[in-house]
Amino acid sequence: MHPITTSLLLGLTAAIANVFGGTIIVQRRWERRYLKYFIALGAGFMLATALVEVVPASLALKGKDAAFLVLAGYLIVHFFEHTLSPHFHFGEETHSDEFVHAHKGYSVLLGLIIHTFFDGIAIASGFLVSNWLGWIIFLAVFLHKIPEGFTVSSVMLASGRSRAMAWWASALLGAATMAGVLVMAVFRTQVSAGLPLAAGVTIYVAASDLMPEVNKEPGVKMALVVFLGVGLMFLLDHFFHVH
Repeated sequence: MHPITTSLLLGLTAAIANVFGGTIIVQRRWERRYLKYFIALGAGFMLATALVEVVPASLALKGKDAAFLVLAGYLIVHFFEHTLSPHFHFGEETHSDEFVHAHKGYSVLLGLIIHTFFDGIAIASGFLVSNWLGWIIFLAVFLHKIPEGFTVSSVMLASGRSRAMAWWASALLGAATMAGVLVMAVFRTQVSAGLPLAAGVTIYVAASDLMPEVNKEPGVKMALVVFLGVGLMFLLDHFFHVH
């Protein structure tokens, strides 16, 4: 299968996971407590994938300049998530007093749209480099997609938006993921820039969005799930990656 076709199909899968995460919030009958394990597993897997697979592949494509693009990707998400929206955190938003004004909820939505756009860039860039890199990046992205939809829908509800608006916010994240894949499909010759930018975004989401949520949980169980995520990446690398 052509790498762009594969990217589109897996981008759609990731987008659906965003919507599913939003549905968990909008339909209150869903059990939410297990989502924290997705967050921990995704944090470990994403961090390992970015540092062990995506950054070295980016350096191989673009040399030292890739390091500046990794930093740029990191700072882009920081700007949109925490400069425009200083109260943002990854997880269910319960402090509705922090989101009284609708514009704060929308600024969080904008930050997450930027970051999910780069999820799509990452998936497509990975497949343009190699089938293995594409699949490992997809898995890293997919593991945080449900909590991502969960986050944006809960933030929208906390800012006073309707359940319908909260659900559509998660659908917008899915659309942004697909947009990222499509942009990379059109500008496929720019993969040497897209991949390191996506690496920086992935590092930010894992280390600055997900890990703080993991660290809020008492005990060692959640920390061990992070290591499980790291170990899963290394197992896949050992058994399936043709070096």
